[in-house]
Amino acid sequence: MNQRWIGLFVLAAVVVLGGIAAGCIDVPGAATAEPESPTPPAAAGNVVAGSNAFACDLYHRLANDSATENIFFSPVSISSALAITYEGARGTTAGEIASVLHLPGNETLRRTGFAALTGGLSRGDANTTLRTANALWAEETYPFLPEYIETAERYYAANVTNLDFIGAPEESRQTINRWVERQTEEKIQDLLPAGSIDPLTRLVITNAIYFTGTWELQFDANETADADFRVSPDETVRVPMMQRTGEDAVYPYAETDTLQALAMTYAGGSNLSMLVLLPKDGNLTAAEEACGAENLAELRQALARERVDVFFPKFALEEEYSLPETLTAMGMPAAFTGAADFSGMDGTKNLFITAVVHKAFVNVNEEGTEAAAATGVAVSLSAAPIDEEVPVFRADHPFVFVILDDDTGTILFIGRVFRPPAA
Repeated sequence: MNQRWIGLFVLAAVVVLGGIAAGCIDVPGAATAEPESPTPPAAAGNVVAGSNAFACDLYHRLANDSATENIFFSPVSISSALAITYEGARGTTAGEIASVLHLPGNETLRRTGFAALTGGLSRGDANTTLRTANALWAEETYPFLPEYIETAERYYAANVTNLDFIGAPEESRQTINRWVERQTEEKIQDLLPAGSIDPLTRLVITNAIYFTGTWELQFDANETADADFRVSPDETVRVPMMQRTGEDAVYPYAETDTLQALAMTYAGGSNLSMLVLLPKDGNLTAAEEACGAENLAELRQALARERVDVFFPKFALEEEYSLPETLTAMGMPAAFTGAADFSGMDGTKNLFITAVVHKAFVNVNEEGTEAAAATGVAVSLSAAPIDEEVPVFRADHPFVFVILDDDTGTILFIGRVFRPPAA
């Protein structure tokens, strides 16, 4: 990798919406009665708190579903995309989505919160770049409700572009994919696979987030050496292990009886960091029990800068998830059935979610981090002190890691390294 190249996070989220085959176009006279009020989520709060709670909920669900696999995804991508979808949901459908996403029950708090979050994820300097973008892509003949389009534009900065999904679905798919590629510096390509747009598609919602950054304390590539990584008491794999030791190895650090927590910050005063949760006995349970929104906040408060000898593996992960069953189990089944109510989009109850797919990639090396992620949601028509011992942070066994916006505490990415690729 070019020495000037710095860590990169890319996130693209897509929500694809369609309509019902019979009578789906002629809706100008559709009723626009006041929608039912969604049931307030049990843990309604501010947007960042809700997004982080959703991050931890989804992480634990994925971890429980697959106890011995790597995990990596971007919760802020999924929650942002589904929040725009939620703006068009009503009744039980809206209540379930709000509950799973932990959306604020207060409309003003929710909308201004997402507007602030979107604006806050845009900053940059010589060392880091962070930006996000949303967009709506609408079937040109379909009469969406003006208030839905206006809400997406005003609070989510999602401007609408009309496309011919009915007559030119493949060309429309390529247009959207090119936008995603531009927003992500070509790191996410062919986000919408062939066949994902068809004549029944009515709306595609895209979200992209892009980050580059170098470590504040970079690792010396000449000191990286192969070492054992303990997958389990009975299995090890060889990995390239980076190291940072010596008097200048000063990191935000904390430990409990069961785990060590280390924050590796990115350069340039961007207030972005990677928080690593390393269990002391090699059992992931301690780290995963700490991976709750409140527990993470307490750990971050406990961090104090001190000398730490750090040993951390270079690794790359590629993960893919199909989430309808997961989200259904988490408490939002209605959105995936014919009983779904997205009448806030078009004045009808003809739309329901048919697919939620998330793909993510991360590469961690001596200079920084490179990561990319994409989400697709398809909705279709129904037919240390000197005298003290210096801690050693040796990540040679499974661990959890979180990429954070330290200004707001927003979890941008979250993952688990259980079995890194062999060297």
